[in-house]
Amino acid sequence: MAEVVAAYTEDDIKSLEWQEHIRLRPGMYIGKLGDGSAVDDGIYILLKEAIDNSIDEYMMGFGKVIDIQISEHSVTIRDNGRGIPLGKVLDVSSKINTGGKYDSGAFKKSVGLNGVGLKAVNALSTKFIIKSFREHEVKSVEFSRGEVVSESAVQSSPNESNGVYVKFYPDDTIFSNFVFRLEYVEDMLRNYTYLNPGLTIVLNGKKFISRNGLLDLLNENLTGEPIYTPIHLQGNDIEIALTHENRYGEMYYSFVNGQNTVQGGTHLNAFRDAYAKTIKDFFSAKNLEAVDIRQSVIAAISVRVDQPIFESQTKTKLGSKDMAPGGVSIQKFINDFVKEQLDNFLHKNPLVADALLKKIQSSEKERKAMAGVQKTAREMAKKANLHNKKLRDCRVHYNDEKHELRHDTSIFITEGDSASGSITKSRNPNTQAVFSLRGKPLNTFGLTKKVVYENEEFNLLQAALNIEDDLDNLRYNNVIIATDADVDGMHIRLLLITFFLQFFPELIQRGHVFILQTPLFRIRNKKETRYCYSEEERQRALEELKPSPEITRFKGLGEISPNEFTAFIGKDMRLEPVKASKDMSIEQLLTYYMGQNTPARQEFIIQNLRFEDDIAEE
Repeated sequence: MAEVVAAYTEDDIKSLEWQEHIRLRPGMYIGKLGDGSAVDDGIYILLKEAIDNSIDEYMMGFGKVIDIQISEHSVTIRDNGRGIPLGKVLDVSSKINTGGKYDSGAFKKSVGLNGVGLKAVNALSTKFIIKSFREHEVKSVEFSRGEVVSESAVQSSPNESNGVYVKFYPDDTIFSNFVFRLEYVEDMLRNYTYLNPGLTIVLNGKKFISRNGLLDLLNENLTGEPIYTPIHLQGNDIEIALTHENRYGEMYYSFVNGQNTVQGGTHLNAFRDAYAKTIKDFFSAKNLEAVDIRQSVIAAISVRVDQPIFESQTKTKLGSKDMAPGGVSIQKFINDFVKEQLDNFLHKNPLVADALLKKIQSSEKERKAMAGVQKTAREMAKKANLHNKKLRDCRVHYNDEKHELRHDTSIFITEGDSASGSITKSRNPNTQAVFSLRGKPLNTFGLTKKVVYENEEFNLLQAALNIEDDLDNLRYNNVIIATDADVDGMHIRLLLITFFLQFFPELIQRGHVFILQTPLFRIRNKKETRYCYSEEERQRALEELKPSPEITRFKGLGEISPNEFTAFIGKDMRLEPVKASKDMSIEQLLTYYMGQNTPARQEFIIQNLRFEDDIAEE
């Protein structure tokens, strides 16, 4: 029988309105959607896109204060820049490729050059209001999902200063169950102030301001006492701050035109190369290895370039190789600056140079001492990976940079075969992997990295994540600790977090580590089933499912059937991000909670577990 081929006519060719295209393919414009539990979720990209326009005004010398109000489901931003020309308020917020940044004379070295950002905010909001105040007049437009709801005529506004007012409500049909986590927002705003010394940003009444730029960023993000006083280098269109700590790995904060390029790019690669080469040349020691020079470094770099090319609309990785100031390559621009300025600094500060050399030599000594252990451990991990029963891998990985699902990739670290079995049967095999622990892992506080290779479980976990050398090839975007909500489960969480903070702190600092929240109760009647994650949810369910609902208390992950587990690790999965407190350094945190001061640690655990223990007894 001949195959029937559908007709292909003019009617099959569709033209989408601008807002329809953004709403149909939001990932093209804001990356992943998410519910606000991860730092790169879409609601924070919307916030950033709305703020960027006010930042660009400040960079041009207009508007020293930006006021932001964030409630549960809305954002309001008011700057005191020049204001949008009143006749173009509608166009700049609803016409793609319309903006004031195409003329480099008006917005030199701006991060937003394609005129899409604010339109994406508009299209992905149930309500979007924009007002421009200019020379005692105001023009306002209100939208809903990109469609104009109302447009006012130009009116008198004698008491308002120049600037722009934006208010938006992210669309909860796209960002389901979303919540703004203010700790993520505050980190974003701090970065804006570090990059724009003198700018004041006010969030819900709390002020953020920096006087010393990247030096403030570095000092506020140290995990302990630095080996030497941080080095701060500044030039035209480039700023660098760096030091070394007593920690493992490399930690970088990189920026291009004010954009936090969390995935690095050509500018960060150029800096890492230039730094290692300059140090080798300064000490006239060609035998020094780059890995030892950069071990334990914490650095921040900011550059400003004309017409930057990023690898995605979310601008987290720079792809440009040219267009550095003076028309030279970014590699040469950064290399020349580091070679001259860092070399000069070290010659003028011999005590810093001596401390730096001792740190490099110490790293070299430790690396060589571990060489034999590493080789044996790698061989064991390679053999184990052929039949690794601990890891149930997924098909897509975070380092598959071209895959559209890479941001959804997760690995669940579970305790025991029962819990891992339930998750394995419930997971999405495309994007969700499972790693099963044998029991309680070793407390690694105070140990050297040698233990990572000598401990089979940690060695296999390191290999599964692919983070032995750095995070560039991390295989899963979300590293999720899935343990029972009891004393043992909490202890395992602390032990795993200690392991990551001790040896791979960047994994936590970049926002990749989470705690899986699973329901404590199932409440159901003949018509409906509710899963409750807190006492408040339980009480509400009991009230709404009266008169006599059935109550089930989940005491362990293994008790939850695979069919039920599907609901807890799917699109409505609840994750609690693991973040290092800014009130204590990582060194202080680990000493306090995992060191020898057991009474303080016991009191902390008891206080944090009492609530769930009380529920279990009811």
